[in-house]
Amino acid sequence: MELISGYQVRAGSSLDRALLAKFMQKTYQELAPKQDFSHLALTVEQYLSRETPLWWVSSDSDAAVACVWAGNAIDQITSDRIAHIFLLYVNPEHRRKGIARALMNQVETWAITKGFPAIELQVFQTNDFAKNLYNQLGYQTRSLSMVKPLK
Repeated sequence: MELISGYQVRAGSSLDRALLAKFMQKTYQELAPKQDFSHLALTVEQYLSRETPLWWVSSDSDAAVACVWAGNAIDQITSDRIAHIFLLYVNPEHRRKGIARALMNQVETWAITKGFPAIELQVFQTNDFAKNLYNQLGYQTRSLSMVKPLK
């Protein structure tokens, strides 16, 4: 199915575990290029299921240029089950073309059909492009994740 002009979207499956792990690693390597993120394959192995939908975007020349992986969580304030976005990634050469926005709309449609009252996600403090997109789509900061490194 065409997502936006020149790009198609397809549903992923458990057969995409290795590719999803690769895309997760790409995301984190942009933040910490020298770090080894091979452990993220364990996250995919543990959490990818029929209940955590995955969508891939391809172009005419590339098999996979972007993806979004969603699932659900429990809102710790209201105790409602809500949608959660685990990963949204667009390869750098395909950014600023509306792909991320279209994928966010895909997740929103899915969340509405599931009856979720909200969608949550986590974004890195330094990812200004993503924060701008999420603000434009109506997301609001509700909490701030803080980390203290221990020696």
